Amino acid sequence: MKNRKLDKLDIEASLLGFGCMRFPTLEDDSIDVEQAEEMLDVAYKNGVNYFDTAYGYHGGKSEEFVGKALDRYDRSSYYLATKLPCWLVKETEDVQRLFEEQLTRLNKDYVDFYLLHALNKKQFDRMVDLGVLEICDKLKKEGKIKYFGFSFHDDYDAFKYILEYRDWDFCQIQLNYMDTDIQAGMEGYELTEKLDIPLVIMEPIKGGNLANYPENISKHFEAVTPGMSTASWAMRWIASLPNVKVVLSGMSTMEQVVDNIATYKNFKPLNSSEYEAVARVVDELARRAKNGCTSCEYCMPCPSGVDIPGNFNVWNNYGIYDNKGESKWRWKENIKDEAKAKQCVECGQCEELCPQNLSIIEDLKKVQEELDAL
Repeated sequence: MKNRKLDKLDIEASLLGFGCMRFPTLEDDSIDVEQAEEMLDVAYKNGVNYFDTAYGYHGGKSEEFVGKALDRYDRSSYYLATKLPCWLVKETEDVQRLFEEQLTRLNKDYVDFYLLHALNKKQFDRMVDLGVLEICDKLKKEGKIKYFGFSFHDDYDAFKYILEYRDWDFCQIQLNYMDTDIQAGMEGYELTEKLDIPLVIMEPIKGGNLANYPENISKHFEAVTPGMSTASWAMRWIASLPNVKVVLSGMSTMEQVVDNIATYKNFKPLNSSEYEAVARVVDELARRAKNGCTSCEYCMPCPSGVDIPGNFNVWNNYGIYDNKGESKWRWKENIKDEAKAKQCVECGQCEELCPQNLSIIEDLKKVQEELDAL
């Protein structure tokens, strides 16, 4: 397994990290312990030494399972990461209580990598006001936390604000070849290089969307480097960035474990021809979008309460990736009924403001019809 040196921390971690939020499950949605343990064993025996879980993964059961599974290995032979559920921190005393609960779940004396989970600017400011950073620094001095960082979900300006607020040991962002201008994006990656902050990557395959393409798209990959899985292209693209130290993959099957190990066991960065193939694929996928909404939000707020960019985001992702399961879930869970396209009264205000000159009213009708039909 290829390792990367985190120079700032003077340690080496496996380039492939095991994300512990998508283990195989049984009919009752509980973790399939037998299969999951076998997957962890194969990963560990092939050099994976970074395991990432969180308080809420698998309905709160991931930490307990992962802690027990890792007890089979020498504690000094791996790094364990988990995260403070910031949304559950209502007062300062909650931090210590939640952290001690996590140590109990994990059955560990310390956590190697501890993150403030899913930060945006508003949540970060709240953590600062509650003194959470000072408490985590105290836990670090006590040896209960080795390295302190955060995971992030907001725009670049918020990322810059948080990253420059203090000297972080590391941070974790979402990045893949389709999301270079989303959230922190490539601009955020470049800032971590400039500030010498080691980077852990989540969603390198965009929740599985970059793992399966129709033949007319995957042909661009096959023509350049035959025999490589579609997922491995995404995994190689992200790991070709030198400040990416760990790439997390939320593996659900043994096939995914084996494929990722093969990708990173003898890892080679993408060459110029391979980068050109990725660019062609990105262009092809972008053309599959349903409309040209850029989520600029000039159309907002809608007088009728329609989340216009949110509706178009689900619709466009459906067009690009043809992932019916994910699109159906996002349509149901992410867009509230009162914010759905059907609430449009065709006042036309949004179309007057749209810099892309989109036919928003007609497109919203298509959104409702196509996504309701999933």
